[in-house]
Amino acid sequence: MKLNRTSAFLTAAAVAVTGLLLSMPVWAQEAAAAAEEPAKSGTSFLSVVFGGTAMDLIVWLMIFLTSLATLALIIDSCVCIRAVKIMPADLIETVKNSLAEGDLGAAMEACEATPGPLSNILMSGFNSITEGYDVVLDSVSSQASIETEKLMQRVNYLNLCGQLAPMFGLMGTVTGMVSAFGSLGTVKGAAQTAALAQSISSALYTTAVGLFIAVPAILGFTFIKNNASKIILMMEAMTYELINTLKNSEVKEQ
Repeated sequence: MKLNRTSAFLTAAAVAVTGLLLSMPVWAQEAAAAAEEPAKSGTSFLSVVFGGTAMDLIVWLMIFLTSLATLALIIDSCVCIRAVKIMPADLIETVKNSLAEGDLGAAMEACEATPGPLSNILMSGFNSITEGYDVVLDSVSSQASIETEKLMQRVNYLNLCGQLAPMFGLMGTVTGMVSAFGSLGTVKGAAQTAALAQSISSALYTTAVGLFIAVPAILGFTFIKNNASKIILMMEAMTYELINTLKNSEVKEQ
């Protein structure tokens, strides 16, 4: 009896070991497939951009254009909206000396030789010099408002890019979600969940990129706007200082 039980146990153990040995290659293949599955399911950024629908590609194009416009506007504003560029020291010194000597013609020639916001404001006042000091102040104030608006328009375009970037990103996410849920009918079983997760992940890329563009655009807008406002106040103060010099000086008649 004991021998029969022992032989039965050994037979069962041999069968189990044989089955284990035979199933090891199958387990190895399944493990290798599981290891390779994340690599296959993972998508690159280029496949996310070009692997969607035509609407998704248009949204990505708008996002890229917005990013280029943001970069260009930040560089342009940092180069052009500077006190040295808007209020050249040579122009201020030349105009101040000319007005102190009463030589309005030399001051106007200096403004014409150095075009810019400050030159435009001063020329507006110089052209109204024969109509009285009050008219000169009104002309200077009006021209200063025009030059301020020109500078702020350039800065406001940067603010526009900061607002459009996340909106384009959200648009891409919405269209991607619509496509993701619309494709569920073509996939069955466990692959349906994987396909839905992959589609949602790709759709969220647009929102992430849009926010990534919006943050530096809004920060750049804030700093550049504050700098422009500071320069504008300095320019207006300098203009009124030069006009007061004109009021107290005797203009030479040519």
